[in-house]
Amino acid sequence: MAQEFRLLVVTPETTLLDQSIQSLRCTLFDGQIGIIPGRMPMVGRLGYGELVFRTEDGSESSYFVDGGFLQVQGNVISVLTEQAVPVSELNGAEAEQQLQEALARPAIGDDQCDARERDQLRARAIISLAGQK
Repeated sequence: MAQEFRLLVVTPETTLLDQSIQSLRCTLFDGQIGIIPGRMPMVGRLGYGELVFRTEDGSESSYFVDGGFLQVQGNVISVLTEQAVPVSELNGAEAEQQLQEALARPAIGDDQCDARERDQLRARAIISLAGQK
């Protein structure tokens, strides 16, 4: 039997997932990371993108994560995110509309520029993932 992790995916509203997995791949703010058993402890900042994990039976599940943090401690992977949505439930047309709104929105000052950029990155990640389903 392969070594396993316990995956916890927590949003502000609920604990979305709590299950055993064999491996995980996700998007950090600066690139991709893959995690298998034996990984040293770590904390990472999540980007907008895909979180894919392989379950005990070998099947893969894929979610869109809306930023947050990932922690690996022992055999537990904790994902704290604003939102996690199964890729099969993403709406590419809605994300395209959100992207166009973000591109058209004027931004004055650092806070507004940062918010507009975050909205654009988020919408582009959803469009990309929705096109894969």
